[in-house]
Amino acid sequence: MGYSSDLGGLLSLLRKLRSAPEKELRILLLGLDNAGKTTLLKQLASEEVTQVTPTAGFNIKSVVSEGFKLNVWDIGGQSKIRPYWKNYFENTDVLIYVIDSSDRKRLEETGDELTELLLDDKLKSVPLLVFANKQDIVGALKASEIAECLKLVKLTDRTWQIQGCSALQGTGVKVKQLVT
Repeated sequence: MGYSSDLGGLLSLLRKLRSAPEKELRILLLGLDNAGKTTLLKQLASEEVTQVTPTAGFNIKSVVSEGFKLNVWDIGGQSKIRPYWKNYFENTDVLIYVIDSSDRKRLEETGDELTELLLDDKLKSVPLLVFANKQDIVGALKASEIAECLKLVKLTDRTWQIQGCSALQGTGVKVKQLVT
């Protein structure tokens, strides 16, 4: 796939995954702590994002849009929780990985975690959507720069997309953009 400002590839993939209009899609939302996963989830669910606390375990939200029912699993990203991520891989239809684009110091760490996820057999053919979050912060890396740093362009065995966004402001994350 590649990086762009639209999610055309993911949209067509979601349409293919939907064998019946009532099919529920399981979306796994992962990323390091403080990347903005829960804020993103709240935006997808059209909830207030003024008060967000670190996720100690997980959050689940069901989002319905245009015939899709998305069950989004937001799993905490603290280092002590990450070993448990694999317990949630089963039956995942789409992996959404959130990156704090303004945190250059943790870019290598987040890249290592993403690489480990993509090597897991249970996620082998699962499409990947990377949200390059916090684009509203001065000095944030662009989605294309993150794709380059994480060597996403070398992913040839799966459908992938990277999207710049600001979960706090709601830009680049609306459900209508994800599912139309």
